[in-house]
Amino acid sequence: MVYPVVDLSIGLGFKVKNTTQHHRARHHRTRHLRGSSVLTVTQLANKYRISRATVLYYERAGLLKPTVRSDNGYRWYGKKEAERLESILAYRSYGVPVAQIQALLDREGSRAQEDILRDQFNHLEAEIRKLRQQQKAIVALLQQPDLMGKPSVTKQRWVEIMQAAGFDEEDMIQWHRQFEKMEPEEHQKFLESLGIDTDEIRRIRNF
Repeated sequence: MVYPVVDLSIGLGFKVKNTTQHHRARHHRTRHLRGSSVLTVTQLANKYRISRATVLYYERAGLLKPTVRSDNGYRWYGKKEAERLESILAYRSYGVPVAQIQALLDREGSRAQEDILRDQFNHLEAEIRKLRQQQKAIVALLQQPDLMGKPSVTKQRWVEIMQAAGFDEEDMIQWHRQFEKMEPEEHQKFLESLGIDTDEIRRIRNF
């Protein structure tokens, strides 16, 4: 049986030609960009006084993409991308989480944008209230400086001070969590100074 001879070079030649045309097009686009007001990732980072790693982080998060990448891997950013980065940095300065910025950038709807910003505003308001409560607790201690130096301060007296400063039970739990996170050894000493037994100290530190 005689099998027909297939000239594979036709298909290969087509692929090579297409690939070559693709590289030529991208090379031409890159040269064109270099002639315009475009920036490398380092230049873009320097312009906005952030680290190069931050720009690349936003890229990994899907928030910022380069206008084009050259054959040697260089990223080039145009005016549109620079403006998008400005928006990202603005939202971050407002405390908006990275995960929520995409919806704001895409502006999927004024209602979605409004809801996100309102939620962030409410979150900041709650944080401010907590900070004010902590201020009150500090003021209460400053008004009674001898309390910290006396071993006679009991758990009950400490709770009364915190409640007078506006702390409820959940606020006090959060206070202990932050104390444990920032200064675990000092937290242990503080709880011991209140005369609390070992089991309860362990429970409080595990809040």
